[in-house]
Amino acid sequence: MVGPRVVSFLGPRGTFTELALDQVPGIGSWERRPVANVQEALADVAEGRSAAAMIAIENSLEGGVTAAQDALAATPGIRILSEHLVPVDFSLVALAGTRLDDVRVVAAHPVALAQCSRWLQRELPGRAHLPAPSNVTAAADLAQGVAQAALSTPTITEWVDGLEVLAEHVADSRTAVTRFLLVGRAEQLPERTGADKTSLVVELPSDEPGALLDMLEQFATRGVNLTLIQSRPIGDRLGRYRFVIDCDGHVRDERVADALLGLKRFSPNVTFLGSYPKAEGERASVEKRYADRRFEDARDWLRGLLAAEPEA
Repeated sequence: MVGPRVVSFLGPRGTFTELALDQVPGIGSWERRPVANVQEALADVAEGRSAAAMIAIENSLEGGVTAAQDALAATPGIRILSEHLVPVDFSLVALAGTRLDDVRVVAAHPVALAQCSRWLQRELPGRAHLPAPSNVTAAADLAQGVAQAALSTPTITEWVDGLEVLAEHVADSRTAVTRFLLVGRAEQLPERTGADKTSLVVELPSDEPGALLDMLEQFATRGVNLTLIQSRPIGDRLGRYRFVIDCDGHVRDERVADALLGLKRFSPNVTFLGSYPKAEGERASVEKRYADRRFEDARDWLRGLLAAEPEA
């Protein structure tokens, strides 16, 4: 990466997004720029104010973060550099002296509200929910008096004074994980490691029977496993969708490269978001017929035919 050693993230300080930054090697000395939303974070990178940005993209309970997916699709010149997994837990906090019975409105980021919905329904039924830009902001704004409690990070009392924890571990799942992406400008791709992931945004060429199947076959016929596929409206009219796709492998893998060539012939708009190491480091299982060598042998065979070389 080039440019100023600044990284943007969803602020203020102390968010789960900043915890994801702590996982990035060599970034500890960078200036951290807290921003209000994912669109601002990506704009910082695209316009050169930051060399990179960390954004939340997927949660193990709620699936894809649609605002981040849409922002990635709409921001040209962006590449995913790495992914990072952060275990997610929440505490219900309030100003000192507040009791659980005093709570009428709970503030939180919408993703946190969804991840704690069963707990809220069971322990605080009938309370209003107030969306906030981040879970740290939700807690910090309790002093304004609109909400009496907030869902926030377990370490929030280290960042905001005057808070008490009303309840701990309020997430509906103790194993919830959020996936974050470090993104930068479109430059040289990370080297393939054998345990990689490729991300794309693909539009269907037409709204007709079999169009989605045709798109999926570009992957299936090359032995490329999809780890995420989610539809998002294009926005120009009803019934028009693009697909956010993650697949196993690196664009330098022959099977992935061939699938992308097939997609480009098929689709009017394919956006390549990047190939990067998997956070878990798990290698994909690839059948022998989809190994790089098989693609190379097939090309050599075709070149021999065209050159009228004698067959072995």
